[in-house]
Amino acid sequence: MKRRPAPISRSLLAAMLFAALAGRILAQTNAPKTTSAAPPEASAPAKKPDVVFVPTRPEVVDKMLEMAEIRTNDILYDLGCGDGRIVVAAARKYGIKAVGVDIDPARIKESLENVRTNNVAHLVTIKQADIFELDFHEATVVTLYLLPELNVRLMPKLAKLKPGARIISDEFDMKGAKPKEVVHLDPSPDDDNGESQSTLYKWVVPWEPE
Repeated sequence: MKRRPAPISRSLLAAMLFAALAGRILAQTNAPKTTSAAPPEASAPAKKPDVVFVPTRPEVVDKMLEMAEIRTNDILYDLGCGDGRIVVAAARKYGIKAVGVDIDPARIKESLENVRTNNVAHLVTIKQADIFELDFHEATVVTLYLLPELNVRLMPKLAKLKPGARIISDEFDMKGAKPKEVVHLDPSPDDDNGESQSTLYKWVVPWEPE
């Protein structure tokens, strides 16, 4: 006749389960940790330039600065500075502080080299930034070579500049703002098609509505 095993008491069973659980936790704690590398954070893609860089002719640069009626205490901002030729010219010819702004790293590199070559780093600052997010309230002169719709987008910021601030645009008007002066420049002597002919616009803050 077989003997039935004695029943295990609840207290003993609980003790056995507790010991097994404690051993498992201890084993997991002492086991070498393996971690998987976190995926690298994706950097925000750089915003593409709104316009294609087209160098401004030297004679146009000179005329834009002439129209701006530069004063010794002026601060000029060139929004979309390209290779920095306008800010460099302003610093060299008039000795004023100038800030060139562009979103394209290639243009920033060219601008910095232009500043270095012309020894105007004490007067000229180059910034890589989005002109529509930039704070340029200190500007007393602003130069533009953008597109009509981009000029219009900038109007709320331009309208907040100090009274008397001058805005000079190469080629493109600013719908809704009546220019104080419009100048037409002849094309380059070697331009048989007249494609290099330039029209320059000037506004003074506060401008007259169009």
